[in-house]
Amino acid sequence: MPQIVRFQSRERSAVEQAWAQFAPSARLHRAEPELRLDWSSAALEHVGIVEYRLSAAAVRSSVRPEGQLFACSVRSARGSVRSGRQELASGAPWLSDGREVTARWDEEAHVRAVVLDPGWAQETARRILGDDRLLIRVTDPAPVDRRAAAHWSRTVAGLAEEAEAAVGHPLIEAEIARHALMVTLAAFPSALHGREQRAAQTAPAPSTVRRAMAFMEEHAHEPITVDDVARAVHISTRGLQYAFRRAAGITPRQHLVRVRLDGAHRDLLRAGPGETIAEIGRRWGFSHPSRFAAEFRRVYGRAPAEMRGDR
Repeated sequence: MPQIVRFQSRERSAVEQAWAQFAPSARLHRAEPELRLDWSSAALEHVGIVEYRLSAAAVRSSVRPEGQLFACSVRSARGSVRSGRQELASGAPWLSDGREVTARWDEEAHVRAVVLDPGWAQETARRILGDDRLLIRVTDPAPVDRRAAAHWSRTVAGLAEEAEAAVGHPLIEAEIARHALMVTLAAFPSALHGREQRAAQTAPAPSTVRRAMAFMEEHAHEPITVDDVARAVHISTRGLQYAFRRAAGITPRQHLVRVRLDGAHRDLLRAGPGETIAEIGRRWGFSHPSRFAAEFRRVYGRAPAEMRGDR
């Protein structure tokens, strides 16, 4: 279950203590006594998401991730970030799997970070690409381009907001963790780049798709992802995607969403008077009520509230 932490402080020690949970190597080497910290974080099973604002003069900080994949951005009107001798673009995200990164700024900085368990990240990436020998290795701390950097920043901001909705909902937590991993791997140069161009597996027969659909039907209420479905039917994620498009004309994710919508539809029809539509949506992995309503209307042609009123 995600651990959500929010607090404000004017103590320098609060910054280091908060960071210790996510990056023990993080250090605040210098900051004027007068500071203001506004902290928000979510600790998931394999992923940490951090967002904070720190206002202080002459701040100097560093991090050397140990046994972590650490992606971060530091936005400040008067600041800079360096990885060794390489100066990184101001405000842009960066990624490290062990190399020290230093930052300095005056006045206020807005910091976002994603901290990934590298063992889990590698296992998940291997399932997606169907390559048991794949190794995640950061080849450059800077993002591949400005568009990738902007996409990473927007996505992480959204995931930070969604993390609170994942409390008590392991299905949503699993989706947030997987999304954080994939947007990070896509944004930065690593050993993964170029592998996505390989041909997907083409051997599976339609029986693979039928078994995958049966697995989704049985486990849709659990925090499964498309990667889990692929593993259950002994195929790579890319191979499963190819098989679904060829046999059903849709992606595995689209089918999984439809199965979960069907489950939510059944629960709406038999919901008790004290059960809200938002609760039912979260139970089936839809963290935002507006998105749930939009998906539901797209499939059933009516809003969840209208369907519930038919009883």
